[in-house]
Amino acid sequence: MLLLDEIGVDPAGAHAVVVGRSDLVGKPMARLLLERNATVTVCHSRTRDLAAVCRLADVLVVAAGVPRLLGADAVATGAAVIDVGVHRTDAGLCGDVDADRVREVAGALTPVPGGVGPMTIAMLLRNTVAAAALGRTAAMTAPGGAP
Repeated sequence: MLLLDEIGVDPAGAHAVVVGRSDLVGKPMARLLLERNATVTVCHSRTRDLAAVCRLADVLVVAAGVPRLLGADAVATGAAVIDVGVHRTDAGLCGDVDADRVREVAGALTPVPGGVGPMTIAMLLRNTVAAAALGRTAAMTAPGGAP
């Protein structure tokens, strides 16, 4: 969500399509987008005419686990595309979208490598520091105070 905030994309009122229904990425991302008042469609391996559904998205999050699953034909002009996938191929690392083609139509596209992965690590570190700070504050306000 911070990635969307940083590029100035407000999900409120937008149509967001999440490709992938995993418990780790797809479902939590759909919920976060719903909490920010987006209209959310979740797609998966059995979605009929996946490209047509994805073309409806203002915000497209792809976490399908399939290298270069979506091309430019699946992306609306100006859409914000978050590519969560990372795959090691003979040609090098790539994501779940065909970045070379999608870049031509998307308004924004996270890079692979160097996009969601480093952002995930940064957010884990931020959350760890926040949790440690809360723990320290709780210890200081508990009876007996901090050691």
